[in-house]
Amino acid sequence: MSFTTKPARTPWGNFPDVLIHASESAVKQHPAYQAAKAGDGHAATALVNDTMSEQQNQQLSDLLRGHAPILVSAHAYERAGINAIPEAFAVEISKAVGWQLDASVAQINVVAHTGADGFSRLARQAEFAGQIQAGSDYVLVDDFVGMGGTLANLKGYIESQGGRVLAAVCLTGKPHSAKLALSLERLNELRSKHGTKLENWWLGRFAHAFDALTESEARYLARTETADTVRDRIAAAKQA
Repeated sequence: MSFTTKPARTPWGNFPDVLIHASESAVKQHPAYQAAKAGDGHAATALVNDTMSEQQNQQLSDLLRGHAPILVSAHAYERAGINAIPEAFAVEISKAVGWQLDASVAQINVVAHTGADGFSRLARQAEFAGQIQAGSDYVLVDDFVGMGGTLANLKGYIESQGGRVLAAVCLTGKPHSAKLALSLERLNELRSKHGTKLENWWLGRFAHAFDALTESEARYLARTETADTVRDRIAAAKQA
């Protein structure tokens, strides 16, 4: 598949930290994980039921008390098939909290993020399609949060279509990646390190400036030695 659009991103505001349900080892070492990642729905349901946290479901309900958002999962193409975990996770959350599930929104390109390095994740951006109910509230559901780019793009897609994203939940992920909303301190660090020339290049390449990055994406770029290295590594990863 080939798509020429650039995924939308929208301002973070006071977006809450991602609610992570289980450790990476609990999820990735589960006997059903590989089959679930490759598209086995029964395996995905077994994995989710064994690792989903009732406490995190309660925290989500408490966080959004008074709202009845729509759950939308970032089910995506993987090398081995369509990852079944996000949709199974969204189904089980829907049962637990009583919110509606919309399975019509889906990732439409293959990004091969599993096991990829940071530059590959930055270069290969997830794109989404599907009907969004303008004026409705949404919660994002995914199996894993690393740098947060997929969630950022899914949020951007929904909000560019008139929806409003209130929160995100993941079955697992790195604890420091739970913070999606970019801090002013990190943004200033990145701009100080690489200057406006790289940010202008980034805007032309990805259709958003540095302020739409996630905290983890900005940290990764700020720790890269030079702007030339960023551009070269992004270009190489895009071609890989």
